[in-house]
Amino acid sequence: MTDHLDPQSRIDLISYKLDKARNTITESKYLADAEYFNTAINRLYYSVYYAASALMLSAGLEAATHKGIKNMLGLKFIHPGILPVEYGRIYQRLFDCRQEADYEDFVYYDKCTYDELLPLALKFIDTIAALVASR
Repeated sequence: MTDHLDPQSRIDLISYKLDKARNTITESKYLADAEYFNTAINRLYYSVYYAASALMLSAGLEAATHKGIKNMLGLKFIHPGILPVEYGRIYQRLFDCRQEADYEDFVYYDKCTYDELLPLALKFIDTIAALVASR
């Protein structure tokens, strides 16, 4: 799908995805302030998903699904040591929380959980943005 992009369009799309990751963090803060913690955590997951998508694009990789992004992150960046294992754990934890919040009954996240996950998502995005900038 993105293999037809010229170099400048690829750079623009990567930048767009990183901006979208940061904007989604902002959305999550508004939702948390309104005590919509399940939805706020959903947005935290999507923020790291957008950042990971930007990383894949910067490396010329494509994944069409959330599971594909997660697998590529592990295979191409964590396993070879480009990113520490911790980043795979952050992604997985946010993915699991999002799945539970969206699809399980009687799951209610709280401010404490959100406050624990927010800095992890920010760290993930900042690290990915720095890695993308260094490529």
